[in-house]
Amino acid sequence: MRAFELAREWPAPNTSICVIDRNGDTHTFGDTSRTSRIASISKLLTAWATHIAIEEGSTTLDTPVGQDGCTLAHLLAHAGGYSFDGDTPIVSPARKRIYSNSGYDLIAEHLESVTEIAFNEYLNDAVFSPLGMASSSLNGSGAKDVVSCVDDLVEFALELRKPQLISAETARIATTTQFADLEGVVPGVGRFNPCNWGFGPEIHGAKHPHWMGTRNSASTFGHFGGTGSFIWHDPVANISCIALCRVEFDNWALHYWPQFFDALLDE
Repeated sequence: MRAFELAREWPAPNTSICVIDRNGDTHTFGDTSRTSRIASISKLLTAWATHIAIEEGSTTLDTPVGQDGCTLAHLLAHAGGYSFDGDTPIVSPARKRIYSNSGYDLIAEHLESVTEIAFNEYLNDAVFSPLGMASSSLNGSGAKDVVSCVDDLVEFALELRKPQLISAETARIATTTQFADLEGVVPGVGRFNPCNWGFGPEIHGAKHPHWMGTRNSASTFGHFGGTGSFIWHDPVANISCIALCRVEFDNWALHYWPQFFDALLDE
């Protein structure tokens, strides 16, 4: 792909990328088998495991988890009122979109309780194993500590494109904005009103400037990680993109990523 020439300019050695094009064909750049911690992309995998648990009947979106009035749905959509890393809520639920590792740790603890399975084992059994993500594992927080590789995340991207582990309706709900009109901050990117988020993935919406491209549709959903990683699927273009690198997310990504995304969406 011509867009890969732009990726050579990134100040991020050891970058690996895969693009799934409109026809479902894959195009790769770098060593896509190399593993690294994927940081907050972990939340997408944790969210998917949660939707599986819901469809299995282990829990529900309306189940109370956390502070008074907070449900599993609130936590999945970063509307639970918890700060980034604090255990104590700072606002009541559904007041603001507050991006929270703590909320996702509560989700993992809840799933352990209702399934009676350690969360790292449940994530493996529910997501990694059935998708053939043999190089992926969790040792730590379900909010940020999954180790994976681009090859494995391609399998997850294919699941995002055509769900097999959950129903199409559950996936549709998960990847559309929930608790609409909430203002919030995307860490390292900026404040947005509204700050669109689904039950797990960030939704592009009208956010600008943003880590996604100007040519990404409003319905594009995905996640980035603080380790310079990202995954997204644009259902309008029917294009998906995954990348891992070993340079912390910073202004470099906000400069280079949107240019790259716009170029590949133009191909």
